Amino acid sequence: MRTLETDGAVQKTRVRAGLLLGAAKHGLLLLFAAVILLPFVWMLLAAVRDPADIFSEPFSLDPAKLHAAENFGKALTAAPMGLFMFNSLVVVVGVLSVQLITSIGAAYALAQMKFRGQGVLFGLVLFALCVPVHVPALPLYIALAKLGLLNSYFALMFPWFFSAFAIFLFRQHFLTFPREIINAARIDGFTEIEIVLRLVVPSAVPAIAAFSVFSVTAHWNDLYWPLIVINVTDKMTAPLGLLNFQSAEGASYGPLMAAATIITLPLIGLFLLARRYFVEGVTMTGVK
Repeated sequence: MRTLETDGAVQKTRVRAGLLLGAAKHGLLLLFAAVILLPFVWMLLAAVRDPADIFSEPFSLDPAKLHAAENFGKALTAAPMGLFMFNSLVVVVGVLSVQLITSIGAAYALAQMKFRGQGVLFGLVLFALCVPVHVPALPLYIALAKLGLLNSYFALMFPWFFSAFAIFLFRQHFLTFPREIINAARIDGFTEIEIVLRLVVPSAVPAIAAFSVFSVTAHWNDLYWPLIVINVTDKMTAPLGLLNFQSAEGASYGPLMAAATIITLPLIGLFLLARRYFVEGVTMTGVK
């Protein structure tokens, strides 16, 4: 009897310890989430409030002091935000399209084909992952300037057509694709392009979705490169347009935060639409 009572007490203690540990983990995660979300909460509050009250009462939300219509109206009329977002859309779609075409083919060759120098090429891909984007910026700028291609969509997109990260990500996924199926397809007369398009790519939709979220987010938010190659309003992307809007409006934080909210919403919508594929793709490729 005593043994049963002792075992029951030990089991209860373990259950309580597990509950406490789980509560501590969730509490820590909630704390981290609050720290990450706090700037976005402040942005939303600032976007709908009187600019004069943003710093005096940063987290209050008095309905009598809401200026959402004025702030968003000024953000949409004081600068061509629609044009800026259209330019960003052209850039991210163009970059992503070329990245997928080049990276899927290269990743398939590295994962499922045997050729001389394969290991060296993959090593160069890994090396490219270690090179900061700032390193080739000056040579690229000089080349584009000499060719007269500054202030164009091509200048905004060209440096990102090759993505070492995409090649690495897709290669990790393609390595898991059964080689027997590929060999059977070759015996049946499939070309390598048909194998990629009809067999490999459909199985890689989660990885493609995961990379698409990474790529679109990075190039939608990019300010560094557009600031270098663009100095005309009609080719400005959303972040560069927001910087230009800030310079014109000064410290008018209400309209500025409203403009930032407008620019951020498409990315949030994209992630919500692709979140299932995003998580699945990252998990399947082993990138955590």
